[in-house]
Amino acid sequence: MERRFAIGEMPNDPIMRETNPHLEQFERWEKDHDGVEPSWLFPLRKAGFARFAELGFPTVHQEDWRFTNVAPIARLPFKPAPQLVHGGLTKEAIGKLTLGRLASRRLVFLNGRYAAELSCPGKPLEGITVGSLSAALAENAGGLEDHLGRLAREEDNPFTALNTAFFRDGGLVRVQAGKTLEEPVHLLFISTCPEAGVTTHPRNLYLLGKGAHATILETYLSTVDGASFTNAVTEFVMEEGARAEHCKFQDESVVAFHVAAMHASLGRNANLISHSLAMGARLSRNNIRTALAGEGVECVLNGLYLTRGEQLVDHHMVVEHAQPHCRSHEYYNGILAGRSRGVFHGRILVRPAAQKTDAKQTNKNLLLSDEATVDTKPQLEIYADDVKCTHGATVGQLNEESIFYLRSRGLGEERARRMLIHAFAGEIIERIRYAPVREELDRLVWERLEADPQCSTT
Repeated sequence: MERRFAIGEMPNDPIMRETNPHLEQFERWEKDHDGVEPSWLFPLRKAGFARFAELGFPTVHQEDWRFTNVAPIARLPFKPAPQLVHGGLTKEAIGKLTLGRLASRRLVFLNGRYAAELSCPGKPLEGITVGSLSAALAENAGGLEDHLGRLAREEDNPFTALNTAFFRDGGLVRVQAGKTLEEPVHLLFISTCPEAGVTTHPRNLYLLGKGAHATILETYLSTVDGASFTNAVTEFVMEEGARAEHCKFQDESVVAFHVAAMHASLGRNANLISHSLAMGARLSRNNIRTALAGEGVECVLNGLYLTRGEQLVDHHMVVEHAQPHCRSHEYYNGILAGRSRGVFHGRILVRPAAQKTDAKQTNKNLLLSDEATVDTKPQLEIYADDVKCTHGATVGQLNEESIFYLRSRGLGEERARRMLIHAFAGEIIERIRYAPVREELDRLVWERLEADPQCSTT
């Protein structure tokens, strides 16, 4: 039964105190967008908000959030992002941002809204759609109803439910059966508002037909220091034999907040490699759910997080093996300095039908200070008997013998330390297949290490 809340209802309930500001926004949204969007979308939004109002923000008393306290997010004023605020951005200025010069079909979103004048979506191609999700919804483009909100269900994640209720825009990439998108698609989300609590809800939908190929990049950046909140959701549907490389790079302000979810469904013989690089935000959380729904699927998930100061980065993932003869590998490395924290919760779920599963999960963490901490929890949940599954985690500091070896070859101690840290990061970066992205992100990591004094002292 749908639960309807009125403003002011249950004023002493802490969940209602947290969600009431959103209820007011949602009621205004209902009035402002009546008839603007396709008729099937508003019931989806309404269900999302009802679920968010029921769940409230997660607390550390919930197992999946035990190490990540989102109370600072719940206390934000949650102001809708204003209309396009360029903040002096031009195409030339965007070219100076990370991956900004990359040859790609580029879609730019300022504070969650599509900026056509800063974007370069490229020439139209038969069977390929690259553009704004809101524009496609306004046109009531066919096929979206069958996919939007089908993978990213809001039952257990209030942030996903909140996104479903409030998303304004995001990227739509659709590659029909047998088509190959030669250039990468680059979705660039930029926060330009310094005001605390400015909130955006990007929603991305990627649809790859049978045998389709694509490379998709997501970048989240800030041009100002502000306690903004980005709450992104990506749905990824790959049909039989589709192949994709996906790379998400997050480098927002160190006082910002970032929560993201990626839900992927992979058909028979599909191949997905997805990378997550997290360097920014005061608190960031990545929820990753992949369903290996057909036989012969291969899925590789890579992650690198670099934290300093008081930052917290959390990766929480579930890889579900539902069919036989599938492979999944997850490799996540963390480099933590200052009083920063890392959280890794990885779960491989093998269903009874998923015989001949080959799954591996590894989380390695390098602590650069005595005050940095990591909570890591790799898990296996197996209901099939003919499988090959492994998992493991390590937490440690730089090897003094390795430092001594490099110093004996004429390197200074600081240089030796940075080289070892860079090599640790390189274990993940070198897995990026698209060379221009791999090379630029490798240079960026080295520059960050060079500029950070915490990387040269214990």
